[in-house]
Amino acid sequence: MPDPTAPDQEIDHVASALVASLPALHRGLERQVAHGFPHPRLPDGQLALLFLVEEREGITVRETAEALLMKPNNVSALVSQLTDLGLLERRQDPADKRVAHLHPTPTARERLAEARALKETHLAGALRTLTEGELDALGAALGALTSLNRRLHSPAG
Repeated sequence: MPDPTAPDQEIDHVASALVASLPALHRGLERQVAHGFPHPRLPDGQLALLFLVEEREGITVRETAEALLMKPNNVSALVSQLTDLGLLERRQDPADKRVAHLHPTPTARERLAEARALKETHLAGALRTLTEGELDALGAALGALTSLNRRLHSPAG
């Protein structure tokens, strides 16, 4: 439950800082991974789709479009590209032949795990340079960030 006594100015400051910090953190990690990743870098849309399909294996194109806030025809194009690259499989729904369920290939799983491991390694290295107080503050914020993430991704978000 939000704190009704929190001044709007403080909330606006936190929102502004998060909007600036989170993408910068993401870009920094992506830059580090790009140097150590031995495979061709996929465009962001393809990566987002692959990570989603890995998380929600069997998801349909329509569900993927809704989750990624994209048009179904754009998702279909990405699915075709990733299928051609051998990173995604379409499996026809046995009950409705018009519906395809998406599944990452073993190659995609390996590459996603590799990218995740590189990110975790680089992030852990950066975390090791922080003070104990900074680490404690980040640790304390994890629950709140998880809750914020859930709220931003909820249908009413």
